[in-house]
Amino acid sequence: MQLTLEFGGGLELLCDSVKVHNVNVDLQNRAEKLTMKDLLCWVRTNVIKERPEMFMKGDSVRPGVLVLVNDCDWELSGQLDTTLEEKDVVVFISTLHGG
Repeated sequence: MQLTLEFGGGLELLCDSVKVHNVNVDLQNRAEKLTMKDLLCWVRTNVIKERPEMFMKGDSVRPGVLVLVNDCDWELSGQLDTTLEEKDVVVFISTLHGG
């Protein structure tokens, strides 16, 4: 499944400073759909290059990370249960800033 992943607010630093990733995610175990939970696991393994604990806590993103699926807050579409479709755009933005 082809997806576009975008990282902002400092999260791109965890991905070798690359903000936009055009990726092809394979469905696991003959799954018929790809959920955000599946995608986050894939991102942690294949996209995040350093300090994955700054991106994820447990099976989800850390508090303070805004997640948008096609410009819609994932909290409105089921968070980890959100089903992704071909060519979806998923954006991760850190809302936390040091001082």
